[in-house]
Amino acid sequence: MTKARTLYFCSECGYHSPKGIGRCPGCNSWNTLVEEVVGGTGKTSPAPDVKIPFLSELLSDDVPRFSSGNSELDRILGGGIVPGSIILLGGEPGIGKSTLLLQTADSVSRQGKKVLYLTGEESPRQVKMRAERLGIPGDSIYILNDSCLSVLPDYLDKVDPEAVIVDSIQTVYVREISSVPGSVAQLRECAGRIMELAKAEERTFFLVGHVTKDGALAGPKLLEHMVDTVVYFEGDANNYYRLLRTVKNRFGPANEIGILEMSGNGLLPVDNPSRIFLEHRGSLPGLTVVASFEGTRPLLVEVEALVVTTSFGYPRRMASGIESNRLALLAAVLEKRGGLALGNKDIYIKVAGGVNLKDPATDLGIVLAIASSYYERPVLPGGVIIGELGLSGDIRPVPYMNLRMKEAFKLGFSRGLIPKEAGREEPANPGLSVFAVETLGEALRYIDGNGGMDT
Repeated sequence: MTKARTLYFCSECGYHSPKGIGRCPGCNSWNTLVEEVVGGTGKTSPAPDVKIPFLSELLSDDVPRFSSGNSELDRILGGGIVPGSIILLGGEPGIGKSTLLLQTADSVSRQGKKVLYLTGEESPRQVKMRAERLGIPGDSIYILNDSCLSVLPDYLDKVDPEAVIVDSIQTVYVREISSVPGSVAQLRECAGRIMELAKAEERTFFLVGHVTKDGALAGPKLLEHMVDTVVYFEGDANNYYRLLRTVKNRFGPANEIGILEMSGNGLLPVDNPSRIFLEHRGSLPGLTVVASFEGTRPLLVEVEALVVTTSFGYPRRMASGIESNRLALLAAVLEKRGGLALGNKDIYIKVAGGVNLKDPATDLGIVLAIASSYYERPVLPGGVIIGELGLSGDIRPVPYMNLRMKEAFKLGFSRGLIPKEAGREEPANPGLSVFAVETLGEALRYIDGNGGMDT
């Protein structure tokens, strides 16, 4: 039986050293040696004499799920919590990660299940104070303030919980590795041990992850590959509303979003999220309403644009809710194909409610908002704008047109500006006046006072 020991491996070339050094002798890269535990295994044992089944012989029954107590969280998880799954929740500090998981722990415990809350960032008394503010008694929630994962199996055998919350993964460690908690080696080893505990004993693990200044989860990318579901907490901490977005989900659709409202009683699900992002409905210059499709639901959101003459030599392109590179591309198409002189104009874009629009179907609404602010005239009042914009200025069809138009009609919209070729499916427009356009030039005619409207 060999003894476990630690070595330092270079992440660039694979060179290993018995101690940590700043520069790799193999490839001359700096700060690339990562600590890992090697050895600790005995002689290779023969494979067990068991029958290996065919894929067709396996049962295809759905995995039983249980509710988190929050309809929006259940939605983004694919219909509920899968036993034995590992869910990684990341977000900015103070956005509500611990609040949401404490509420989830309370809801799960009310279903007769035991929950173990491992807190590494707060003391048990601080967690108790948050629970009192939220009105959570915590009768079936066990609180643990031991960040050492080496002894976690002993606590699991003693408590036997169905769900375990680790707040956060950057604060836990294993004794066999000498590096500090949160390092690459610690995160990799801790995630591996949690995965073994979750899959072997069918326990659900919720992990809280820190994020970098760029908004990505801190630590190695391996951490996201090992877990089953990755959920990002989005939105402004100073705003009432929060967005949950799944970027990975083995048990449901990815890129699904959930809308939550921060209140005195904690985070509450929003039944009709489209209504909270609509106020003016495109009746002002520089304002349009777009129909984005997030996961499995259509979402109507207001887009605001402001175009002003630049005070500097280089015009600014600033955006909140869309990528800056995407704004620069759309502005270039609008200038080239739409004939707008934007070379000496600053362009500012803001999406209502802190939503990040990634759906290409919102391209047309964004460029018309810019053009509307440029001409100081509203565009299609009381209407929703749907369409993808090509570099040649053509308006391309988008999927799920039926669902987008039905959501617009349900919210009281009377008009819709859509691509001329809406795809194979015919848009369902009960009571909606639909205007079809094929190019950007045709779409610009629907700005009030700039060419008239084809009604």
